[in-house]
Amino acid sequence: MTFESWKEQVPSDIRNDPLWGMRVYQLSLFASDVSWRDAGTLREEEHTQPVADQLYRAVGSIGANIAEGYSRGTGKDRARFYEYALGSARESRDWYYKGRFVLGEEVVQHRLGFMSEVIRLLLSIIPQQRGGEIREPSSRYGASDKQVEALLKDVPFPP
Repeated sequence: MTFESWKEQVPSDIRNDPLWGMRVYQLSLFASDVSWRDAGTLREEEHTQPVADQLYRAVGSIGANIAEGYSRGTGKDRARFYEYALGSARESRDWYYKGRFVLGEEVVQHRLGFMSEVIRLLLSIIPQQRGGEIREPSSRYGASDKQVEALLKDVPFPP
């Protein structure tokens, strides 16, 4: 599966919404679909069933908070929900790391890179909405365009 092939399957009701114009929203929906399979793999092992639940909730929360924030009337209000999405993206990355023994190294490295790209995008959006302020020091999430595109092609899945 690739990001481009996945986008073709997204219903037009979603693609026709102005929210769809936000790349970070598109990536968050894609991540949610990808994590569905990952969570299924984690559920197969008794000791990682709680990780599966937490992972799927955290990944799903990213897009939900972006959607809610997008619909808010002021930049500061939008920024608050984008910050919630940022927290969920970091939480997702944490849960992926914790599931590495079941999901496998290739899958986890891909998901960590993918979540880091979502984090990078949110870190650039939040100060714009907040009016130049951000609550944390600037971070290095400097993936090149080639690295990002590689994350969106041939998405690996657990065995």
